[in-house]
This record gives sequence, C-alpha cells and structure tokens, in this order.
Amino acid sequence: MQHAVGSPLPPPHQPGHGPAAGWSSAAHLPGPHQPGGAPPPPPPGFVGAPSGPPPPAPQPPVPPVPPPPPAPQHAPVPPAPPRPSHASHPPGSSGTEITGHLPLPPGGPVPMPSVPPAATAPDPGATTLAVLLIGPAGAGKTSVAKFWADHRRVPTAHISLDDVREWVRSGFADPQSGWNDHSEAQYRLARRTCGFAARNFLANGISCILDDAIFPDRPAVGLGGWKRHVGPGLLPVVLLPGLEVVLERNAKRSGNRRLTDEEVARIHGRMAGWYGSGLPIIDNTALDVPSTARVLDEVLARAIASPPKW
Repeated sequence: MQHAVGSPLPPPHQPGHGPAAGWSSAAHLPGPHQPGGAPPPPPPGFVGAPSGPPPPAPQPPVPPVPPPPPAPQHAPVPPAPPRPSHASHPPGSSGTEITGHLPLPPGGPVPMPSVPPAATAPDPGATTLAVLLIGPAGAGKTSVAKFWADHRRVPTAHISLDDVREWVRSGFADPQSGWNDHSEAQYRLARRTCGFAARNFLANGISCILDDAIFPDRPAVGLGGWKRHVGPGLLPVVLLPGLEVVLERNAKRSGNRRLTDEEVARIHGRMAGWYGSGLPIIDNTALDVPSTARVLDEVLARAIASPPKW
C-alpha cells in the first residue's frame, strides 16, 4: 500500500504503552492553531511540500485597546415625590381629579317644577325651569328667549329649533320649497335633538328655554312631541303679537327665514287657535323685548303655582 511522501506511519498503539518512540505528541505538531510559531524542522527522509495547507503567515501583534475614559460624575437625581393616594382628598372635594373627565348625570324626563308653599310666592328667576316659547315667525321668540336666558340668576341655556334644524347643510330640506317627507323628518329630528339637549342641561342644573312655531291644530306632532322629548315639566307659553307687527319683523329677515307676506298671514291665522287652549298667551304687540321678558316671568310664576293642563 502506497502512502503520501513524508514520514512513515507510526506503529500501532499497544495497550499500556505511551506514544511510540521518536514521535512527539499531537499537541506539538504544527498547524493552524499555532499562529506565529516557527514550523519545526522536517523529519528525516522528508521530501517535497507537506500534504496540507501552508501555515498562515505571521500576524503583527494587535496593540492593546485603551480603556474608555471614566463617565463624568453628575449630581445624583433626587427621587420623584410619591403620588398622593386617591383615598386622601382635601375636605369638601368630591375626590375627582381635574382631568376633564367629569362624570355627568344622565338626562331624564323633566318633572313638574316644585310648587312652593302658599305663603311663599314662586320666584321663576331662581328656579330651574324648562320653558317652550311658541309663536309664529316674526313674533320675537328668539329675541325674547335670548334676553330672558341672559338675565336670569341661575344658569340658563337657549335652544333654538331653527338653529338646530339648519345644522343640516347638504341636503337641507327647506319647507319654503315645499313640505314633504324630508322636511318633516328634519323637523322631527331637530325637535328630538333639542329635547335631548334640554334634558341633559336640566339634569345638570341648567335651565332651558326652547322656541318653536307649533300649530295648535297638530298637537300630536308639535306640542305632544315636545312633551315626549323633554318631559311633563315643560312649561309652554304662546307669544302672539298682532299681524302688522309680525309682517314688519318678517320683512327685516333675510335668507330662508324670511317668508312671503301670504305665508306669514296664513301662519298667524293658524296660531290664533291657541286662544281657548288653556295655555298662557302673551300679546307683545306694544311691548319691547325687556318688557316681554318681565311678563314672561310673571306668567311662569303663575304656571309654577298652577301648572297648565296640556
């Protein structure tokens, strides 16, 4: 059997004996694991290059890496103060953090206002009320409602049906273009939205005055709808000046809120049906806005003492 040129194979290892004479340990053989070392001289009889890859070239010594400079010393950061426990609150506080998430009571049907004792006259200016101001276009409902809400001693909101109805921009169903299912639906949506808003305000101690042109010959749609949306404590009051005043005020309007004289006269004639209905009526033909608001307070004081049947 022929072997590669080189030193002869070692004799077989015999049990109980060390390495064969003339052979060094494998740890002393040259190889890749001994970089930088000089190769040992070839044994006698060696001819030609060894049968393996040549030993790697000596590598220059790697200079030692200097240690990183020490980090600058800073003053120790004091620990954050402990957060106060939610169980400890200042006296008189509700225990709610000022986060903007103030819990609000849900709005429910508005009950009838409490009737004061007979010896005490009711004060509508200091009572939380829900008022519905009814009247034709040009009766001054919006002006009176705003003035009345601005000058009360308790928080009061003014909710105008026309303002809420005109929230619809694209697809607004203008009743002047013809009364149809779309205009009817938008009127009902606006009334229901106003009713929900009034209940929420009243549940949080804020009075409301709403205004709407309700016809007495459609009680289920108008007055009955408001009673369902707000509650039995709603106090309706009719504002009904003379036709000449309504026509004059309507002439000063612009946009889709201005009606033709024929339409104003027709609506005013239908509103006359509120006479004899049992609802309080204010004829503000000769009254300015502040005077009408004072009369409204007087009417509401009587309505609190003896709520109207409607």
